[in-house]
Amino acid sequence: MVKLHGNAKLVKDFRIDVDDGRTHAVCLDLEPPDGTDMGPSALELALMSYAGCYATIFVLTAKKMRVSLRDLEVESEAVKSQEAGTITEVSFDVSVKADVSEDRIRRIHEVTLKTCAVGKIFDKAGVKSSFRVNTAKE
Repeated sequence: MVKLHGNAKLVKDFRIDVDDGRTHAVCLDLEPPDGTDMGPSALELALMSYAGCYATIFVLTAKKMRVSLRDLEVESEAVKSQEAGTITEVSFDVSVKADVSEDRIRRIHEVTLKTCAVGKIFDKAGVKSSFRVNTAKE
């Protein structure tokens, strides 16, 4: 079993520094008028983590499949429902540049969806996720 750590420390008002117990830290904050907008909110960071996990797993999967990526960009947009009080939908726009067929890219995407740990958390929370994968060979 692997243990992960997450710590939070109030700095001032709504500014909170979070860290992983190692050497990495991120400042969280709220938008004005409550916060000073010094960093993303915790919910925004969760969405950013989902996009980052997808990108990381995509790159790892491409490497295992011996596919050299020239570029990868993942943009996400979430819908926060007033009734649920949290994210209920996420849509991803993925842009991939590689000299392989669209079928190979689609396969990398499928494997990525099955192994993205943050995506699994969102899935288990009932968040509807949709993906649009665009490929270019250039």
